[in-house]
Amino acid sequence: MLRTLNELEKGETGLIKNVTGEGRIRRRLFDMGVTPGATVVLRKKAPLGDPIEVTVRGYELTLRKEEAKMVYVEVNK
Repeated sequence: MLRTLNELEKGETGLIKNVTGEGRIRRRLFDMGVTPGATVVLRKKAPLGDPIEVTVRGYELTLRKEEAKMVYVEVNK
């Protein structure tokens, strides 16, 4: 089942399947290592859901909710 990155719950792990969006934002996500095939773990979520902190490719990354909505993840059960 695919969900967007911002829909994950704290501690959930998933495999990035697709990154949508266009232009600068998509390029920025790719430059930070948010690419299809990478494993991502949701570490923290702010009280209102923005921003979120994830671990991807061995480092901590903070994303805004709008950026996280562009990343589709297959959740590991």
